[in-house]
Amino acid sequence: MARRLKDVGYEVSALYDLSEAITDSLAGELGSVACRSLPEVTRRSDVIFTVVTDDAAMRGIFSGSDQSLLSDAEGKIFVNFATVTPAVHLEVESVANRAGARTLEACMASSITQAREGTLYLMIGGDEAVFDSVKPILEKLSASLRYIGATGQAAKVKALVNMVMNINTAGLAEGLALGDALGLDLTMLREVFSQTGANSQVLKTDGEDMQNRDHACFFSAAHAAKDSGIALELAREAGVVAPLAEGAKAQYDLMVSAGLGELDKSGVAELTFKSRRPAKMSV
Repeated sequence: MARRLKDVGYEVSALYDLSEAITDSLAGELGSVACRSLPEVTRRSDVIFTVVTDDAAMRGIFSGSDQSLLSDAEGKIFVNFATVTPAVHLEVESVANRAGARTLEACMASSITQAREGTLYLMIGGDEAVFDSVKPILEKLSASLRYIGATGQAAKVKALVNMVMNINTAGLAEGLALGDALGLDLTMLREVFSQTGANSQVLKTDGEDMQNRDHACFFSAAHAAKDSGIALELAREAGVVAPLAEGAKAQYDLMVSAGLGELDKSGVAELTFKSRRPAKMSV
């Protein structure tokens, strides 16, 4: 996203990552300041984009302490791209407002390639006036920009997107594994899937990778497990039974426990193909 914004004429004033090497390299490329603290990021910026791993990380960067992003944050706008629970987005909005700052949730239903090309699918939650103020920036990052509603609403939609995607991924892995065990040609099988009711976006993005065991990470199994958990918690709160989501989460949890959590979610095929699952499930 930083490279894309630089390409379209925005000043990327500050960068921060837990890896100083990544920060330094990208800052040198984009002519930005490589920050060593969160308050420095806020101090040097008007609009701050955040992408973190989970609820704990989100709470950490918005802790309200003098070492968080909310140090001297009055008048700043934070656009938070992480997939976290709706409740945490609401918490962050509240603490940011007390600091005189504003927040948006910008939930991404896309990956690295789309971020670089400015073709993300973005679902936005938060105050609509704040959204309107940063809309020109977000339009440069997205091919589809959708305002969902108040804070927390976009996170709910994103949780459901990922829930269905993860179920589809686990189901595709089982279908291809059974086809392989039956001696079917998997290229042919994928073509048949694509022309019938078995077609899906996941088939397009993950089918060939499952067949070829190419699990370079765009969306990790660990993140799939985490996101499935968010959806299941929402289901429990709503009183909805979701056995398929539970089954998919169990598969991704198994990948994590087997040390495969950093593989792409397509790596769930390593659990389903009969010929691939040795005792220790190594790849």
